Amino acid sequence: MQREVDGGVRQLVLLHGRDKARAMVEPEKRSLVDITAQVLADDDGKMGITYTGFCLTGLPHKRLADDAAWEKAGYRVRLLVEPGRIIRGKGPTQHIGVPYGARARMILLYLQTQAVRTGSREVELGRSMREWLARMGLSWGGETGKALREQASRIAHCSLKFFWEGEAEDGWSKGGFVRSGLRFHRRTPSDDQQADLWEDRVVLDEVFYDSLRQHPVPLREAALRELAAKSASLDLYIWLAYRLHTLQKPTPVRWAALMQQFGGNYGRPSSFRPNFDKALASAVAAYPDARVESTEEGLLLHPSRSPVAARVYAVTASKPPTG
Repeated sequence: MQREVDGGVRQLVLLHGRDKARAMVEPEKRSLVDITAQVLADDDGKMGITYTGFCLTGLPHKRLADDAAWEKAGYRVRLLVEPGRIIRGKGPTQHIGVPYGARARMILLYLQTQAVRTGSREVELGRSMREWLARMGLSWGGETGKALREQASRIAHCSLKFFWEGEAEDGWSKGGFVRSGLRFHRRTPSDDQQADLWEDRVVLDEVFYDSLRQHPVPLREAALRELAAKSASLDLYIWLAYRLHTLQKPTPVRWAALMQQFGGNYGRPSSFRPNFDKALASAVAAYPDARVESTEEGLLLHPSRSPVAARVYAVTASKPPTG
């Protein structure tokens, strides 16, 4: 049996608008209607950028032991992330664990997007980053800010390598996300934390930056915003954004391959499919032109328009767009 992955949600939103569409679907699908409506109603059409390697692999979704490395296999590529080490005062060497979760992914997306946009591996971490995070719905204060600082520290200290099949080089020479930066100034209680905390710059690792410039993948910023708290859905959206618009014909991907690429954090194999289906539904909702079918053998991917090339519709009205 084959079924289209929530393609009906897009049609309902286009035909009836968000409010009526929400009333027409099961309660568990109303969040998908909201995601699709927000992406379709996006008038700005701003883009995010990621490196091809992150379309085929990804960081862990949950925290690992601080001394644990992370390895993830994708199609013809493997990602290895090793934790960094620091020395505080006269104490012993301590591990800083590898980055994980949605917050780490959003920081990396900002760094990559700005580097490509400005044509420089030196990226501002001040007002530009705060404004971008705000557009993504991430408030700088409170627990969110604390989580962002923690993930930034993990990104700055970890070692990263992509290993591509069929290439002469076995990996990246340094294996880092950043060369310098992502450090935070200590402030007195009277200081303006909101204004000054990110007044810094980060320099991306040269090998990573060169690879990013040669192999950038455009993403829809509105989609990233809707998935900013869903790390598994972010990974699937980025994968689909990379794969679908390059296909020449329907292409099957078996469950075994999907589990190898996306199943590292789901524990027992029996828990993979339900969690994967839920994450995929949100990813497809954020990519309304995606054509994906679920089958007994896996997924059937159909050639689809790029997420950044899709027309932008206003979906607040009850009538469908014309033309």
